[in-house]
Amino acid sequence: QVQVAESGGGSVQAGGSLRLSCAASGYTNKVNCMGWFRQAPGKEREGVAHIEMVSTYRYYADSVKGRFTISQDNAKNTLYLEMNSLEPEDTAMYYCAADLFVCRRGSIRRGDFAYWGQGTQVTVSS
Repeated sequence: QVQVAESGGGSVQAGGSLRLSCAASGYTNKVNCMGWFRQAPGKEREGVAHIEMVSTYRYYADSVKGRFTISQDNAKNTLYLEMNSLEPEDTAMYYCAADLFVCRRGSIRRGDFAYWGQGTQVTVSS
């Protein structure tokens, strides 16, 4: 089993920055792909970015490309999401996810991830 737990959410004004963290525990040496998803009220959960642990292959959704950066610290078993130039449209609950298989190339899908955190709220005001 793998457990993941997010932290770092909060409220920020448009144009500001936040960094989310996701601490992984359990069989972390078997995890091959970790990602970030978000869900705004009344909307479906959408993929934001994912990263492959060994190759460091990264994928970003078009809506965050150039503004968000996903990274990992293997020594700390922690995943990060650096979010810059935040917009009110980025307001959502952000979820960390992990899976034992390698990351899908060219897209990110909710069904590809078996392990999920509880989420951390990000609110961007205009």
